[in-house]
Amino acid sequence: MTAGAMLEPTQLVVLLLRLAAAASLGSILSRFSAFQRMLMREERTLVQRVKLALGCSVVYGAGVATRVFIPTYQAVDLGLEGSLVAGMVGGYVTGLLSGVLISIPAFFNGELMSMPLFAGVGVLGGLLRDVAPEKEDIWRFSPLFSLSPVRWRQRSYQFRMLFQLGCMFTIVFAELLRLSVARLFPVPTKGGVFCLAQIWGTPHLVTAIAICASTVFAIMLPLKIWNNTRNEKKLEAQQLRLNEARLAALTSQINPHFLFNTLNSVSSLIRSNPDQARSVVYKLSSILRRLLRNTDNLTPLRDELAFIDNYMSIEMVRFGEKLRFIKEIEPGTLDRMVPSMLLQPIIENSIRHGLSSKVEGGMIRVRTWLADGKLQLMVEDDGVGIPETRLATLFEQGIGVSNVNERLKVLFGQDYRMWIDSKPGEGTRTGIEIPEVQVATGELTAV
Repeated sequence: MTAGAMLEPTQLVVLLLRLAAAASLGSILSRFSAFQRMLMREERTLVQRVKLALGCSVVYGAGVATRVFIPTYQAVDLGLEGSLVAGMVGGYVTGLLSGVLISIPAFFNGELMSMPLFAGVGVLGGLLRDVAPEKEDIWRFSPLFSLSPVRWRQRSYQFRMLFQLGCMFTIVFAELLRLSVARLFPVPTKGGVFCLAQIWGTPHLVTAIAICASTVFAIMLPLKIWNNTRNEKKLEAQQLRLNEARLAALTSQINPHFLFNTLNSVSSLIRSNPDQARSVVYKLSSILRRLLRNTDNLTPLRDELAFIDNYMSIEMVRFGEKLRFIKEIEPGTLDRMVPSMLLQPIIENSIRHGLSSKVEGGMIRVRTWLADGKLQLMVEDDGVGIPETRLATLFEQGIGVSNVNERLKVLFGQDYRMWIDSKPGEGTRTGIEIPEVQVATGELTAV
């Protein structure tokens, strides 16, 4: 091969810069949340297709405009590639509209054939989308094929590879079509359409292959970047569903536990005091109705405290004057969002393990206040306390405390604190610190 048939260093640099520009433009688009939502949809309405086309047109059209105003910036003109990839992702309407809009800077620069060429290539991208065996095959496009004989014997893989080859040949055809249009419609000092091969003179075989290869990779790169964005969003959605499932499982542990202990209280009262047993059953039914109605993971603190009032009224029927309940609530905390059933397991532990064995009974105090914008919750009792050996493993044992801690961890990650301080014979304090949270369309955000 003669030296004249080789790529010149400047040409190689331009081709490499094209790939860098393709990756950059794809990354810019993937950072917009609206564009990310579009990528997550395989079926789109007409309005959504138009919005997708506008997003692609702004970015890729800016590249064309840059080359028009600064002719030395040849590498950033990816108008044909942007039109084709828009059609592959969004279909005919998106590809056609993207091609028209992307070509506007070139069209007003006298490159009149850019608009019909880009529009036609965009429609061609929509055709590729339609003939894909599966919509996911668009995102899997790559000129690099597996050489494993085992995979090639699979019929589904054979169809997939035929589609990948069809995509690659279509892209090469689009590049050769651009070169043909540039030759057929020359204008003074400009081509009918921008084309690297035309600018560099009659291309040698190596030059033509290199340009076509760069076009293939310039389309593959944004597809891979956008597919990575889709996968990240899918993982986030799966993690959210997993967290919701974990919360549901943890909550289902609490409710039967609470119900079991309350029914034990009722059974102990049936013979000794039927009227009190009837009153407890009535209050229990009110609590269960609230539990059945409330399916949210978060609830205002005022609702949580109302639930605690109902719960304590049941326990005070059982213990009588031996149990005292005190609340010290700052008014500014009542509208803060807290996990549902947050305080009840802690108070239940205080009664069951701290006060039930004391002949004289005892006191439970619930306090809430704000400190540095965070909600502080404190549950105190003057019960028998917790031995130091058991205190060290309390978060790993039992249902109540470990359950609350696990739910806080699922909801807030590292943005919360929970601690227990206890002295045998004096009582126990359980503290919780959580950030302010905002609930919006299935999302929880710590402030």
